[in-house]
Amino acid sequence: MPCGREHIRANLERVRERIARAAERSGRAPGSVRLIAITKSVGVEEAQVLRDLGVTDMGENRVPDAFPKIAALPDVRWHMVGTVQRRKARDVAARFHAVDSVDRLELAEALDRRCAEMGKKLAVLLQVNVSGESVKHGFTPTEVESALARMAEYPYLQVQGLMTMAPLVIEPEAARPVFAGLRELARRAGLAELSMGMTNDFEVAVEEGATQVRIGSALFG
Repeated sequence: MPCGREHIRANLERVRERIARAAERSGRAPGSVRLIAITKSVGVEEAQVLRDLGVTDMGENRVPDAFPKIAALPDVRWHMVGTVQRRKARDVAARFHAVDSVDRLELAEALDRRCAEMGKKLAVLLQVNVSGESVKHGFTPTEVESALARMAEYPYLQVQGLMTMAPLVIEPEAARPVFAGLRELARRAGLAELSMGMTNDFEVAVEEGATQVRIGSALFG
């Protein structure tokens, strides 16, 4: 069932306020944190409501499901946040503004090749498996330096930062070491963007330096 406009508005206001308070606790301005609304569970109508309420960045994790929303909302900055198969690299490069989930060099090479064909630069984040969970994708922390060196060879990819997913835990505080670990990796690499934190733990992520948070169910639940 579609979420009503006022329900989404109220949820968005609460999320923005929570982001602002977390940013202030870490000594940063609320505007230093970008909200990426994850719209994978809703349709075009709900995404349109968010756009009308001033949300400029949205994320999807399945390529075909994203197409109708991207077509309907071309003024939104669309982020691919899910695992990308190499055979989908052309579609992703053509339609998305950013890929926040580059988890292997083979994908980076494929995206760069497709972008070269289109003459398009693509913003990307390197996905890092900080927690070491076998079910999660991404580079290990020890692979980040060499992966970034290799990706510097891809002229059509603009590496802006790092992304991680913390373990799903009951207490958000338990995710803090993962977020702190990603922040340290980005500091060493001289990268500005840190995409970390979702509905269950985004306040802790902001306190640890997140510049982007990926929020879905808190907006539509």
